[in-house]
Parts: sequence; C-alpha cells; structure tokens
Amino acid sequence: MNLKDKKVLVMGLGVLGGGVATAKWLVRHGARVTVTDVRTKSELEASIRSLGSAAKKIKFVLGEHRKEDFERNDIIVVNPAVRRESEYLAVAKKRKRLLVNDARIFFDVVENPVIAVTGTRGKTTTTNWVAHFLRTRNKSVAAAGNSSNLALLDLADRLKSAKMPVVVELSSWHLERLPGSKYAPEIAVITNLYSDHLNRYRKMEDYARAKANIFKGQKRDQKLILNGDSRWTAFFLKLHPKAKIYFFSLRHLSKSKNGIFPKNGSLFFQENGRSEEVISEGAVSLTRKRGEHNVMNLMAAALAAHLAGISWFEIAAAVRSLPEIKYREEIILEKEGLRVVNDSAATSPDAVIAAIRRFHGDGRLILITGGTDKNLDFKPLAKEIRSTLPSGDVFFLSGSATKRLIAELKKQNYFKKEKPQLFEDLESIVERVKTPSPKPHPLNPVVVLFSPGAASFEKFKNEFDRGERFDLLARNF
Repeated sequence: MNLKDKKVLVMGLGVLGGGVATAKWLVRHGARVTVTDVRTKSELEASIRSLGSAAKKIKFVLGEHRKEDFERNDIIVVNPAVRRESEYLAVAKKRKRLLVNDARIFFDVVENPVIAVTGTRGKTTTTNWVAHFLRTRNKSVAAAGNSSNLALLDLADRLKSAKMPVVVELSSWHLERLPGSKYAPEIAVITNLYSDHLNRYRKMEDYARAKANIFKGQKRDQKLILNGDSRWTAFFLKLHPKAKIYFFSLRHLSKSKNGIFPKNGSLFFQENGRSEEVISEGAVSLTRKRGEHNVMNLMAAALAAHLAGISWFEIAAAVRSLPEIKYREEIILEKEGLRVVNDSAATSPDAVIAAIRRFHGDGRLILITGGTDKNLDFKPLAKEIRSTLPSGDVFFLSGSATKRLIAELKKQNYFKKEKPQLFEDLESIVERVKTPSPKPHPLNPVVVLFSPGAASFEKFKNEFDRGERFDLLARNF
C-alpha cells in the first residue's frame, strides 16, 4: 500500500493509544492525514500531546464528524469503537472510498510469514505461547496485536528480515476489514468461539463470519488450525477454506484428520494417518494445573509453532517455561495460605467459569466479579456460581452486566434471605475482602479471584486499566 501523498482520514483518535499509533505511522509514511473524533480537543488533550511532532502535520476535526471529510479523503482508517452501521461509513462506501483498519494496512505492507491467532477465549495466551516456542530459534520474534503494547503498524516498521516470522493476535474488529488485503496469514488459528460482542453483532453468525475472515484470503499452500471440539468449526468448514486444515482436540482425532490430541496424558501429533507422541505426560500435566482450557491453548500454540518449522523436541523442552500471561488468571500474590488472582481480561461469562473451575478446590474461593454488559447470556455463569460458591464468598462490582448476573442468580434462589454483596468501586471490595474470616492459613488456604466476566467501560478505560488498578489494590492484602 503506497500512502505517499494519499489523503487519509483517521476516524477516532481515542484515548487509549491505538489511534495515536496509527496516525503517527501514517504521517511517517507520507500520508496527508486528517483526524476526526466526536470528542473535543480538551478531552483528547493527552492523545494529541502523545502525537508529538506528528501533530503539526495533521489536520484535526474534533467535537464532530463531517460528511464532507468522508467524501474527500481517499482512505478511511476506522477506529474499533466505530459502529459498523455508522452513517459516515455509509457515505464513504457510497463514494467508493477504501475503508481499512490497522490490521488491513499491516497485511498490505508486511511480507513476512505471519501466524495470526483469533478466537473468543485463549487468543492472547496462544499468541504469546506461539512466540515463546518460535523464540527457541530466534529470540527477536515479536508478538503484537489486540492486547499487546506493541501496535501492529509499529511492528511492521521494526521488521528487518522478510524471513522472520511474526505472531499477531487479531480481534473480530481487526478481521472485519481484512478481506482484500494483499497478504494473508501463513498460519491462521481460531482458538474457539463463544457468545461475545453481541452488542456489536446482531447474532452469533455475524460474529463467526468476522472471525472467518482470518482464513478468507489464504491459499492452498498455507495452513489453518481449528478447534476440533468447537461446534462452530463446522460453520467455518462450510465456508470452504482453501488452506490445509489441522485440528487440535481433547478427543482422539480420526485417521482422516491432521492435528494434535492427548492420549494417555501425553500429546500426539497426527499427519497423513500416522501419529507420534510429541509432548510427554509430565510436561502436559504442568500445563493442566493451569486449567484444562490451557491444555487447549498449549495444543493450538504447539501445533502452530511446529507448522512454522520448530521441531517437536524444541517445543517439548520449551513447554516447561511457558510464560504466565498478564491479567489472564495471573497469580499476583501468594503468602501464608493466601493466593490472589488477577483475571481482569476475563470479559465474558465463559472465562469466569473457566477460572472458577481452575481454582475451586485449591482452598476457599472468594470471587470478585461484574462489569459492563455486552448482551451476553449469564445463565451458565449463574449456575456455576450457585453450584460452587456460597453467596458470602461472592462480591459484585456494580455495572450493567452485574445487574443481569444478579437477576439470574435470584431466579435460581441463590441469595435466599441475604442481599447480594454489591459495591460501587473496586477499592471498597478489596477493603472488604482483604481480611477474610477465618484468616488464611497454609492448612486452610484462601484464593481471591478477580474475574469480572464483562467489559469495563463504565468504570475503567479498558480491561488492562482495570487489571492495573486491581494489581495496585492487591498490595494491601
């Protein structure tokens, strides 16, 4: 994509840094940039300051969007918060302007082999674990994308060798604009699909189609990795991917399928009807202690790394040093029978269920949950809480999603005569639970699990801001 002297409109500078990184990159590559945002100049002061010298080369239209800007510019770069049904995007489409996001630009300019990971849950862990395995060969392998501090376009400029593989995590928003890009992932991974982002998509099929864009541009010599245990895999297969397909599954794979699966505690790789043990029971059991869902993440990551050229011997050795991922069931404090877990990146009820199942049984479990609604189903989480935790051990952070969860729990007669322990801020909850009674003891351990199961926007900038706040408060335990 040649951007020299192209008129580019960035729709949404935002306050979280993504719009800033994109705008700076566009200026650096010679585009004539206009930034438009419904926020005012004073509201965007910090972001404008972050642009540095690039701000002098940018035209700003703030406090509003204007239709003429969407008509006059050649390329419209869309921010994640922009509604797909925006009237301004409709204006741009009518004028046949090119609508892109940073992921689309990335795949237009990067010639490196890309391993791309998406899914509802596990995509951040899988992305980082793929990079961990690749670094057994090349320490400079980078991971970037949805939850990384390294922006996709900044990564594009850092790549010195066209042969170095790159690992990127892509959200459904990233993937919405991917069709039509110059390059496609050499290896695409879809970890799973659960109900999520239904405040953006009308139905699950729309959400699934966005995820499917990860393989739409792939060719026959490229690879696609799918979850053999997900009911949505059949949906993806009906879209007729061109790439060679591999599966990861907790069940034995039929001889006709290529992929990875467990057997007698070890992991076996199967290709062209022949299987071999590739990761031992001992190494797998270390991962299983982090929850069965992380065995799935391990299989997806190991399979991707192997298809990228890493030997099974190297992968098996590296399993024992798999990194813990920040804000994903991250154990941030352990002392005298007390364990504190920061699972702030749990933005859906399914993620909370996985965390409860992982830590229930390690001692008395205290759950802190709640946040902003995304039009998700809280009935399964309510059932899990009712069957697992007494109401005195569940603390709710107020929010639109919290109301729905509490309503489901009331339907199941969870609270009986007690009232839900509902708090307006995280500080008050931590103050209340930091001295559990009876006190933690090595023989009577307590696990405090912060797993919101919802978005964060009513009280925090995002789930990472929420996680940082909990980290700071956890020092008081």
